Amino acid sequence: MEDFKWKPDQLRIDPSRPLYEQFVEQLRADIARGVLAPGTRLPSVRELAAAIRVNPTTVMKTYQELERHQLIVTYRGQGTFVTKDEGIIQQSKQALAVHALQKLREVAESLDMTVEELLKLAGYKGGTSK
Repeated sequence: MEDFKWKPDQLRIDPSRPLYEQFVEQLRADIARGVLAPGTRLPSVRELAAAIRVNPTTVMKTYQELERHQLIVTYRGQGTFVTKDEGIIQQSKQALAVHALQKLREVAESLDMTVEELLKLAGYKGGTSK
């Protein structure tokens, strides 16, 4: 089990949105991608707040939201960990994919196009693009 290290230069911040929402999104994506493996120990609220130079309340709200989604669990006296429940992680990954597809549909509709037309216009040929 490896410890979580999140450096301030790794953060992508949008000043128009609450920080905790952005941190939740970034951590959810890291968990979905496997960057944060199941069982990874997260720093305490105070440790992470100091490391990324934000108010501890911001980190606390981030952790509370991730716990609400069951992506992290806190054990009194032991710390906070990424869930080991692969089913929860897969559900979160699916929810992220649905959200991304909704955003793509919104962009296509704003251009009076279908998703397929938008993808074709963008030069997308299908298959994987990793």
